[in-house]
Amino acid sequence: MNKLSKLYQTLENHKELGLQLNDDDLKQVNELEEELIKKEILPIVQNSIEPALRPVRRDLVLVVEYSPDSPMKVKLSRKINIMDALEAKVIEPDPQVEHREIGKTRKREVKQPRTALRITLPDGKVIAEKQAAASLVEFVKYAGIMRVRSLGWIVCKVPFISNTKDAKYATSQHPLGGGWYVMTCSDTKKKKWQVENIAKKFGIKVKVEII
Repeated sequence: MNKLSKLYQTLENHKELGLQLNDDDLKQVNELEEELIKKEILPIVQNSIEPALRPVRRDLVLVVEYSPDSPMKVKLSRKINIMDALEAKVIEPDPQVEHREIGKTRKREVKQPRTALRITLPDGKVIAEKQAAASLVEFVKYAGIMRVRSLGWIVCKVPFISNTKDAKYATSQHPLGGGWYVMTCSDTKKKKWQVENIAKKFGIKVKVEII
């Protein structure tokens, strides 16, 4: 369950128990709600809309009007200086990180037998690609790219979910779509741990096997 869902559940619990929030509490709740919407919802919305807009060859502004009890309305207009009027969320490219090269000699690597992942989802569907990295990619898409990015994981100094190709580990960054990449520079056991912990963070019941 994400933090926004937890917030709403907490409010429902207070209401059910008959507990009243004072003005200061309500102010904090509203501020927290807005902050969580910015962090959890807006990145997901952008990740969904951006690919759909790629065929468009003109500047435009989309205004989304949402109410839980009414159909969503989307209005379009030509580009205006809307950034000054709205506190818009801008996702900047992740910066390049510096990797230090320590020595030029490498120990001879002993190749281990190739393994893969079998991920059984809550609805019984199975992700079982030929390579563990490919299965990890599909599971990240299933869990939600921006939700996984919100975990803030760093692998080899690079964000686990990044919108920048790293100079050193670019071949280990597998595309997720929408300009996002997932870092797969890890062994199968580590990838299994990543899938299990993503699932645990977001309340997804999965069975993960190394095959």
